[in-house]
Amino acid sequence: MNEKIIKWGFIGCGEATKKKSGPAFSKVENSQVVAVMSRDLNKSKEYALERGIPRWYDDAMRLIEDKEVNAVYIATPPSSHSTYAIMSMKAGKPVYIEKPMAVTYEECTRINRISEETGVPCFVAYYRRYLPYFKKVKELINKGTIGKIINVQVRFAQPPRDLDYNRNNLPWRVQEDISGGGYFYDLAPHQIDLMQEMFGCILQAHGYKSNRGGLYEAEDTLSACFKFDSGLVGSGSWCFVAHESAKEDSIEVIGDKGMISFSVFTYDPIIIHTETGTQELVIDNPEHVQQPLIQAVVDHLLGKSVCSCNKESATMVNWVMDKILGKI
Repeated sequence: MNEKIIKWGFIGCGEATKKKSGPAFSKVENSQVVAVMSRDLNKSKEYALERGIPRWYDDAMRLIEDKEVNAVYIATPPSSHSTYAIMSMKAGKPVYIEKPMAVTYEECTRINRISEETGVPCFVAYYRRYLPYFKKVKELINKGTIGKIINVQVRFAQPPRDLDYNRNNLPWRVQEDISGGGYFYDLAPHQIDLMQEMFGCILQAHGYKSNRGGLYEAEDTLSACFKFDSGLVGSGSWCFVAHESAKEDSIEVIGDKGMISFSVFTYDPIIIHTETGTQELVIDNPEHVQQPLIQAVVDHLLGKSVCSCNKESATMVNWVMDKILGKI
């Protein structure tokens, strides 16, 4: 008997799907893309024809009801994640949702409740934890390369993007009703998920937010502190209106025998400081960065293994962000 194939339908076919994720669904074992949906039918048709996808829609419900589709990838802006996830799970179809899981912690709990009630799995695209680069960081920490972990510090700064200056057509990522917040809600989830994957759940989080650039209404500068279930404490600072000379992308893990620093978005060499000196590690990632996670999701759905990027861990990311932003 032929092994079951996970046949995906895409809701959304924007930039993120073109290289990071989309091609990987057809490259992993026991997986193929059979339908795609965009509110713009011409866009979904063009996307499908270019990639050999047999069907395209401009209505999400029609894609979900497609009998060939047995799993749904939700790649829309976050404001519609919960609606499409709930529609799909009520139709009995597992979902793989782009991060963040939803625009609020409360919406994440709704998705969780429907998943529990229906028994239909839900996964979220925190793909970095499956990449070789970050698996190496976790391996170094777990084997005691820098001893007992004492503190964790996140530092991120970037200049405004060109579109941030266009008040009449601002990017959806800085429109709170669509994204959940500003760039913090778009970028910090990856950092927070990685920290919780490496160090356990964050049980306390506090933050201060400000708008220093005045380019849009959402927060553009934040500072936060947090505490993990192990007692480990950490802090973070984010600025999305920094000068080019202040660009930074780093997480520093301080131990009692050294320090590890690594980037989250630029994949700079991992730097290890110990009493024996400084070492730099260059770790390559796959061309399509979501491919290892998508393989893990497919294997989970086929009963071969368990994927850790589940609804529970993703919900905790939103909880931490909402605590930092003062939403809850």
